[in-house]
Amino acid sequence: MYPKQMSLHLTGRKYYEVLSRELEVPLDSSEFAAIMDGRDPLKHFRAKFAIPKQKDVLGHEVNTTDCEESAIYFCGNSLGLQPLGTRKLVEEELDVWARSGVVGHFKHSHDRPWVSIDDHVIEETGRIVGAKKEEVAIMNSLTVNLHFLMMSFYRPTNDRYKILIEEHAFPSDYYAVESQVRFHGYDPADAIIQLGPRTGEHTIQTEDILECIARNGDQIALVLFSGVQYYTGQFFELEKIAVAAREKGCVVGYDLAHAVGNVPLRLHDWGVDFACWCTYKYLNAGPGGIGGAFVHEKHAVSDLPRLTGWWGTDPTKKFLMDNVFRPIQGANVYRVSNPNVLATVSLLGSLEVFSRTSMEDLRAKSVLLTGYLEALLEGIPGFTILTPGDPAQRGCQLSLLFRPGLMLKVLEELENKGVVVDERKPDVIRVAPTPLYNTFTEVHRFVEILRIALEKCQETTAGCVETSSSSTS
Repeated sequence: MYPKQMSLHLTGRKYYEVLSRELEVPLDSSEFAAIMDGRDPLKHFRAKFAIPKQKDVLGHEVNTTDCEESAIYFCGNSLGLQPLGTRKLVEEELDVWARSGVVGHFKHSHDRPWVSIDDHVIEETGRIVGAKKEEVAIMNSLTVNLHFLMMSFYRPTNDRYKILIEEHAFPSDYYAVESQVRFHGYDPADAIIQLGPRTGEHTIQTEDILECIARNGDQIALVLFSGVQYYTGQFFELEKIAVAAREKGCVVGYDLAHAVGNVPLRLHDWGVDFACWCTYKYLNAGPGGIGGAFVHEKHAVSDLPRLTGWWGTDPTKKFLMDNVFRPIQGANVYRVSNPNVLATVSLLGSLEVFSRTSMEDLRAKSVLLTGYLEALLEGIPGFTILTPGDPAQRGCQLSLLFRPGLMLKVLEELENKGVVVDERKPDVIRVAPTPLYNTFTEVHRFVEILRIALEKCQETTAGCVETSSSSTS
């Protein structure tokens, strides 16, 4: 295990320079990275994942032996890698379906009857998001869940009808918010408050969020923020935001798509009203994986309006077929249909890995990985790091903002070397070393490949590389 709280005391390059001197090994050497990997108490988890080969991610034929090597996969913020245990779980369900048909709903050879399949993923999910199991539901997909929950928790009045979100929230969130506002008869231009960074900055200051809530809170019905901002990688101070919102009588909801499985969360303790997330990023549940939702227990017995369906009624009375809805006391009341079995066991395959560690230990390694990445990137010209330099204000991801016209050229060079990262046009590459399966050696290799790519671009594009990388808090 990592020492408790060590992640909160790391200071990027300074920490690594001290460690480099202690080890008497150059910070930018492959030997240093190898030592870090050797010390990593979580290194054995990498063997539990399918790591893509370079030849399979290049997208074209390249006749070099390097293509048999593993790709550098720093894209868990878009799609997590497949846990090796997932295939077996999915095949087991296919076998039960083939052998038993509908009987599998109640009689299951692996003790996972489909009628209650999501029971197997609730408790571990609750541990990851900091919730009681009664506060968690596994259902639908992220934006569908956001709509379902906003039906209950966005209850505008003539005096209190506005929604506060971050500027440049993920487009799907904005679409959902805009459509909900219009559904209730309000003008989005008036009803949606979008809070952005200060002039010349890339991320939003917490004090500006709190000040906005204090100033506009009497008109705000819902504060809806990301846990981790998808573009910049900023980890918002969710507890402070929740406290400030509650003091002004606002409902608090969070989109945790880029936060769940990435950073420690304590939704119950923070008093968050609701949250939702996807499971295919850091939770590694596969493309289009099933979504998750949180509803605080304080709303377990309430008259909040909601959309209902068969899977939200008392399971012991479900088959009476009497058209009497008997609500489940907890987040599961928001389920309307039976969850997809194959998607649910795909999530189970990943949660079985998570159950063998803790979010605190994963967080500690994550801070080390991104700190090491940041230290090696320092001084390389051609980009700015958008993500906060304070480890407490970021997760696994560093977002690199390149000079205009440079990003796509660099991305092509990275891809040709079997590096999988994520781009956001026109100028940002998101780099996300993930603690469950990425290594310090991969971070070192990535930076060397990036350095060569930038040098090549500089040779072919006059004046395209002029500024030094820097970190903006």
